[in-house]
Amino acid sequence: MTETKVKRNYKDSLFLMLFKNKENLLSLYNAVNGTQYTNTDDIEITTLENAIYMSYKNDISFVFDFELMLYEHQSTINPNMPLRDLFYVTKVLQGLVRNEHLYNASIIKLPTPRFIVFYNGTKKYPQKQILKLSDAYEKKIDLPELELIVTIYNINIGNNAELLNTCQVLKEYAQYVELVRKYARELPIAEAVEKAVDFCIENEILADFLKKNRAEAIEVSIYEYDEEEHMKLEREFGYKEGIKEGENRLVKLLQCITADKRDKETNRILADAEYREKLYKEYKI
Repeated sequence: MTETKVKRNYKDSLFLMLFKNKENLLSLYNAVNGTQYTNTDDIEITTLENAIYMSYKNDISFVFDFELMLYEHQSTINPNMPLRDLFYVTKVLQGLVRNEHLYNASIIKLPTPRFIVFYNGTKKYPQKQILKLSDAYEKKIDLPELELIVTIYNINIGNNAELLNTCQVLKEYAQYVELVRKYARELPIAEAVEKAVDFCIENEILADFLKKNRAEAIEVSIYEYDEEEHMKLEREFGYKEGIKEGENRLVKLLQCITADKRDKETNRILADAEYREKLYKEYKI
């Protein structure tokens, strides 16, 4: 398999800084799969240039044991993850087989793709959840001919204890994130991160990593926290704007049916979303 190089003009996330290390990555792989591999020589980290993907700085893809793994870290869950991963894996596979001849008589062997998300956002979330590409299909069939499954693990402390205890680096990362959030409730974020880093070093939580990468880890942690808070505000604003827009459309519709002397339909409009959408189209609202 060939490795595609990538040029990045941003800083890696703290998660990616930790798991670009092949020993840490293999430990995480073993924890997810219940295996006990020890040889990192066969791990081939794959990257992409100009791929269609929305979260480069939070993901790492690699080939190991005949599997193409995409590990992604997220503080928010988006239902379109399977579609995004479909775009991404298509690009990866194109890179892996670019020197092969697709019209040869022999089949081109491919590593088996698997898609894992490690969630550590502040919103309550199940310990484990499955998202499917077929969930987005407008027409449901029993056996979709194109499927992609994303498995999401909640790695906040108190969830998936077996997974965290099996991969010590993942557990310590979760502890560090929890400390940053705890201190940020009382201190400016820069001070909160400094305090979290000091505590972790003193208490052997990611200690070697933080000693070696202290300045960059602090910078990245501040940026990630600010970005998370910014996204949270954007979601809240979008939600409120969506409610406002929906209310305005409904008011216009009720005004239209009143003008057309169709007041008897008011209760049905309020109770039947499908019928309401039909009238929105009819009145071009």
